[in-house]
Amino acid sequence: MDFKEIQELLRLISKLELTEFKLKEGEFELSVRTKHFSSSKQGVAPVPVPAPVLPVAAVPAPSLVPPVAAPADAGPAPAAPAPPAPKGAPESPASDDSQYLMIKSPIVGTFYRSPSPDKPAYVKVGDKIEAGAVVCIVEAMKLFNEIESDISGRIVKVLVDDAQPVEYDQVLFLVDPKG
Repeated sequence: MDFKEIQELLRLISKLELTEFKLKEGEFELSVRTKHFSSSKQGVAPVPVPAPVLPVAAVPAPSLVPPVAAPADAGPAPAAPAPPAPKGAPESPASDDSQYLMIKSPIVGTFYRSPSPDKPAYVKVGDKIEAGAVVCIVEAMKLFNEIESDISGRIVKVLVDDAQPVEYDQVLFLVDPKG
Protein backbone atom coordinates (compact mmCIF):
# COMPACT_ATOMS: atom_id res chain seq x y z
CA MET A 1 0.00 0.00 0.00
CA ASP A 2 1.50 3.32 -1.01
CA PHE A 3 1.32 6.68 0.74
CA LYS A 4 -1.43 8.05 -1.54
CA GLU A 5 -3.69 5.05 -0.81
CA ILE A 6 -3.11 5.49 2.94
CA GLN A 7 -4.02 9.19 2.69
CA GLU A 8 -7.21 8.33 0.78
CA LEU A 9 -8.08 5.70 3.39
CA LEU A 10 -7.58 8.20 6.23
CA ARG A 11 -9.86 10.72 4.47
CA LEU A 12 -12.53 8.04 4.09
CA ILE A 13 -12.22 7.01 7.77
CA SER A 14 -12.65 10.66 8.77
CA LYS A 15 -15.68 11.18 6.51
CA LEU A 16 -17.33 8.01 7.78
CA GLU A 17 -16.57 9.14 11.36
CA LEU A 18 -15.08 5.77 12.29
CA THR A 19 -13.48 5.55 15.73
CA GLU A 20 -11.38 2.46 14.99
CA PHE A 21 -10.16 0.79 11.79
CA LYS A 22 -7.77 -2.12 11.17
CA LEU A 23 -6.40 -3.38 7.85
CA LYS A 24 -4.04 -6.26 7.11
CA GLU A 25 -2.70 -7.01 3.62
CA GLY A 26 -0.02 -9.68 3.71
CA GLU A 27 2.71 -8.37 6.00
CA PHE A 28 1.33 -4.81 5.92
CA GLU A 29 -0.81 -3.88 8.93
CA LEU A 30 -2.56 -0.58 9.61
CA SER A 31 -4.47 0.32 12.75
CA VAL A 32 -6.19 3.69 13.16
CA ARG A 33 -7.99 5.02 16.23
CA THR A 34 -9.66 8.40 16.33
CA LYS A 35 -11.30 10.44 19.03
CA HIS A 36 -14.01 11.45 16.57
CA PHE A 37 -17.40 11.42 18.28
CA SER A 38 -20.64 12.53 16.71
CA SER A 39 -23.25 13.62 19.21
CA SER A 40 -26.05 12.64 16.85
CA LYS A 41 -24.76 9.08 16.41
CA GLN A 42 -23.27 8.34 19.81
CA GLY A 43 -25.55 10.33 22.12
CA VAL A 44 -22.39 11.85 23.63
CA ALA A 45 -21.70 15.54 23.90
CA PRO A 46 -18.72 16.69 21.86
CA VAL A 47 -15.53 17.27 23.82
CA PRO A 48 -14.32 20.87 23.54
CA VAL A 49 -10.86 21.14 22.06
CA PRO A 50 -8.76 24.20 22.86
CA ALA A 51 -7.72 26.30 19.89
CA PRO A 52 -4.07 25.97 18.94
CA VAL A 53 -1.79 28.74 20.17
CA LEU A 54 -0.16 30.49 17.26
CA PRO A 55 3.31 32.00 17.60
CA VAL A 56 3.39 35.79 17.71
CA ALA A 57 5.11 37.33 14.70
CA ALA A 58 7.83 39.90 15.29
CA VAL A 59 6.65 43.46 14.66
CA PRO A 60 9.04 45.47 12.49
CA ALA A 61 10.53 48.65 13.91
CA PRO A 62 8.67 51.83 12.96
CA SER A 63 9.77 53.38 9.70
CA LEU A 64 11.04 56.95 9.49
CA VAL A 65 9.14 57.43 6.22
CA PRO A 66 5.57 58.66 6.83
CA PRO A 67 2.84 56.36 5.55
CA VAL A 68 1.07 57.34 2.34
CA ALA A 69 -2.69 57.75 2.72
CA ALA A 70 -4.98 55.97 0.26
CA PRO A 71 -7.03 58.22 -2.02
CA ALA A 72 -10.35 59.15 -0.35
CA ASP A 73 -12.47 58.20 -3.37
CA ALA A 74 -10.86 54.77 -3.79
CA GLY A 75 -13.48 52.05 -3.68
CA PRO A 76 -12.90 48.43 -2.77
CA ALA A 77 -10.25 46.64 -4.76
CA PRO A 78 -11.66 44.80 -7.79
CA ALA A 79 -12.23 41.11 -7.17
CA ALA A 80 -9.81 38.75 -8.82
CA PRO A 81 -11.41 36.58 -11.51
CA ALA A 82 -12.16 33.01 -10.49
CA PRO A 83 -9.37 30.63 -11.49
CA PRO A 84 -10.24 28.27 -14.35
CA ALA A 85 -11.37 24.78 -13.38
CA PRO A 86 -8.57 22.19 -13.38
CA LYS A 87 -8.30 20.09 -16.50
CA GLY A 88 -10.62 17.11 -16.32
CA ALA A 89 -12.78 18.68 -13.59
CA PRO A 90 -16.48 18.29 -14.21
CA GLU A 91 -18.38 21.37 -15.26
CA SER A 92 -20.69 22.75 -12.64
CA PRO A 93 -24.30 22.26 -13.65
CA ALA A 94 -25.50 25.36 -15.48
CA SER A 95 -28.82 27.01 -14.78
CA ASP A 96 -30.48 25.12 -17.67
CA ASP A 97 -29.48 21.89 -15.89
CA SER A 98 -31.42 22.88 -12.76
CA GLN A 99 -34.45 20.86 -13.86
CA TYR A 100 -32.41 17.65 -13.68
CA LEU A 101 -31.78 15.41 -10.69
CA MET A 102 -28.23 14.41 -9.77
CA ILE A 103 -26.63 11.08 -9.02
CA LYS A 104 -23.66 11.76 -6.72
CA SER A 105 -20.73 9.66 -5.63
CA PRO A 106 -21.26 8.25 -2.12
CA ILE A 107 -17.51 7.64 -1.67
CA VAL A 108 -14.06 8.84 -2.71
CA GLY A 109 -12.44 6.68 -5.36
CA THR A 110 -11.97 6.07 -9.08
CA PHE A 111 -15.01 6.21 -11.38
CA TYR A 112 -15.61 3.46 -13.95
CA ARG A 113 -18.55 3.39 -16.38
CA SER A 114 -18.40 -0.37 -17.01
CA PRO A 115 -17.70 -3.52 -14.96
CA SER A 116 -14.52 -4.18 -16.99
CA PRO A 117 -12.71 -2.59 -19.95
CA ASP A 118 -14.13 -5.15 -22.41
CA LYS A 119 -17.75 -4.73 -21.25
CA PRO A 120 -20.21 -2.00 -22.29
CA ALA A 121 -20.97 0.93 -19.99
CA TYR A 122 -23.70 0.41 -17.40
CA VAL A 123 -25.55 3.50 -18.71
CA LYS A 124 -25.04 6.06 -21.44
CA VAL A 125 -26.72 9.33 -22.36
CA GLY A 126 -30.33 8.69 -23.36
CA ASP A 127 -30.74 5.46 -21.34
CA LYS A 128 -33.81 5.17 -19.13
CA ILE A 129 -33.01 3.99 -15.61
CA GLU A 130 -35.06 2.87 -12.64
CA ALA A 131 -34.29 3.41 -8.96
CA GLY A 132 -31.90 0.69 -7.81
CA ALA A 133 -30.22 0.27 -11.20
CA VAL A 134 -26.40 0.07 -11.18
CA VAL A 135 -25.07 3.12 -13.05
CA CYS A 136 -21.30 2.85 -12.48
CA ILE A 137 -18.52 1.54 -10.23
CA VAL A 138 -16.35 3.56 -7.85
CA GLU A 139 -13.16 1.79 -6.81
CA ALA A 140 -11.96 2.62 -3.32
CA MET A 141 -9.03 0.81 -1.73
CA LYS A 142 -9.10 -1.98 -4.33
CA LEU A 143 -12.80 -2.61 -3.66
CA PHE A 144 -15.15 -2.12 -6.59
CA ASN A 145 -18.38 -0.58 -5.30
CA GLU A 146 -21.41 -0.70 -7.59
CA ILE A 147 -23.23 2.62 -7.40
CA GLU A 148 -27.01 2.33 -7.68
CA SER A 149 -29.34 5.11 -8.70
CA ASP A 150 -31.84 6.23 -6.11
CA ILE A 151 -33.93 7.96 -8.78
CA SER A 152 -35.72 7.00 -12.00
CA GLY A 153 -35.51 8.87 -15.28
CA ARG A 154 -33.40 9.30 -18.41
CA ILE A 155 -29.62 9.93 -18.33
CA VAL A 156 -29.03 13.41 -19.76
CA LYS A 157 -25.34 13.95 -19.03
CA VAL A 158 -22.33 11.99 -17.75
CA LEU A 159 -20.14 14.48 -15.89
CA VAL A 160 -17.11 12.26 -15.17
CA ASP A 161 -14.69 10.57 -17.54
CA ASP A 162 -13.90 6.88 -17.19
CA ALA A 163 -11.04 6.11 -14.75
CA GLN A 164 -11.17 9.65 -13.29
CA PRO A 165 -10.86 10.17 -9.52
CA VAL A 166 -14.05 11.36 -7.83
CA GLU A 167 -14.73 12.98 -4.47
CA TYR A 168 -17.47 12.32 -1.95
CA ASP A 169 -20.75 13.93 -3.06
CA GLN A 170 -19.40 14.80 -6.54
CA VAL A 171 -22.11 14.82 -9.23
CA LEU A 172 -21.63 11.89 -11.61
CA PHE A 173 -24.80 11.95 -13.75
CA LEU A 174 -27.67 14.32 -14.52
CA VAL A 175 -31.05 12.59 -14.85
CA ASP A 176 -34.28 13.93 -16.33
CA PRO A 177 -37.03 12.64 -14.01
CA LYS A 178 -39.66 13.19 -16.74
CA GLY A 179 -37.65 11.07 -19.18
